[in-house]
This record gives sequence, C-alpha cells and structure tokens, in this order.
Amino acid sequence: MIPTQEEDTITFKRTHFYSVLVVMAFGLGILTGYFVWGRGATTQYAVAPAQPPSGALAEAPVNAAPPEYVRYDISTDGRPSTGPADAPITIVEFSDFQCPFCRRFYQETYQALLAAYPGQIRFVYRNLPLTSIHPEAMPSAIASLCAQEQSADVFWSFHDKLLSNEQLNRDVYLTYASNLGLDISKFEACLDSGSYDAIIKEDMDFAINMGVNSTPTFFVNGLAIVGAQPLSAFQQVIDKELAGEIP
Repeated sequence: MIPTQEEDTITFKRTHFYSVLVVMAFGLGILTGYFVWGRGATTQYAVAPAQPPSGALAEAPVNAAPPEYVRYDISTDGRPSTGPADAPITIVEFSDFQCPFCRRFYQETYQALLAAYPGQIRFVYRNLPLTSIHPEAMPSAIASLCAQEQSADVFWSFHDKLLSNEQLNRDVYLTYASNLGLDISKFEACLDSGSYDAIIKEDMDFAINMGVNSTPTFFVNGLAIVGAQPLSAFQQVIDKELAGEIP
C-alpha cells in the first residue's frame, strides 16, 4: 500500500516479511522500548501492537503506566559515523535518502540535535532503502558508499547533499562527486560494480529482523525512536540517558 502524506512514517513493505514486526526469539513485548510521538501531539510513551495498521502509530492513553525500557543491540561496525568514538550517546539511524520523512528529520532536527549535545553524540548511518516505492533509494545508498570509499569524511558531505535535494538520479550523484573532488572514473566504476549491494542488503535484513518497518527509525544507545521526530523527542531520551535514569 502506498502511504499517504498524512502518515508520519513510510511503511517498509517486503512480501515475505510483510506481517513480521519482531523476531520471535526476542520474546513477547520486544517493541515496548519504542518511543512514538505524534507530530504536534503531547509526548507519550507508546507500545506498538503486534500487527499495527499499515503506517499507523500507536499512542498510549495519557494515564497509561510507563512501559519498561528495552535496549536493542545495534551493530555499528564498518558503518559511516560522525562524532567522538567514545561519545556517551550513540544514535544509529536506519534511513533512505529518497524518503521525504528522512529529509524532514535532516532539515528540521539533525543539525540542531548535534549542536544541542556538542561532543556527546556519535551518529551512525545505516541504509534501509524502501525499494518498492523509491526507485532511487538503492542507487543513492550505493552512491553514498562509493563516496565513502574514496574518503570517509566525504560520506557526510555526500549524505548532506542527498538529503538536501528531492531530485535524485545518476547525473546528480556524478555532479556531487565532482563538486566534492572525487575521482569520477573510480566513482562511476564503483556505481556499476555492485560491490556495496551485500552490505546494504545486510542493513536491510538486520532492520527487518529487528522489526523496523519504517524510515527513519533511530536507536539512541539502543532505545528506539520512530519517525521524523522533533528535537524535543530526542532530548527526552538523551537527557534521561545522560542522567542515568534509564536502566
């Protein structure tokens, strides 16, 4: 089903995983650690139902007891990251460069979030291209990793450019690569090589097996936040985490 503009997240749909939100091995209640906020609504903790309506977010009643916190083990090995390696807060984003809600997060929250906690956040990017609805999701993911191949620092410049532009295509990637001083011949060969297909698929499979079904989805020290949330939503989790208030 193609999501409507009113939805706060884009549903990730793959046929053989359509009804799977959680791997059974994690046990009952795995999603109770998710923090879900409606845009413009009062902040609430929420527990996702086992099979929520497509694209829907579940809100807890105002008087609901806070759910237990669940930390997920999210690997960051070999993934693009920015910020101190020993930062007290690690945020892993599962994202799609063609996703409008990922772009919204980047434009409205990303820089403000890093500025609010200078030197305290390590931000990690993992790919979750929604290939069924975004034809440039996979090519743009590949392009970003081809940029990283030539310079780890360039990945983030390339990342910023991709999320600042709604029009994504091969010519755009080549223009960005040229503007960033990359070797265009190597970059173009990388685009066609298929060398990053496996690592992107690994990210996708990991996310799906964790129960992630929308972009962007974030893990703040393993605590999940779903959607293009405002700065205040992240601050509520980060401030508690820094204060040692979350088990």
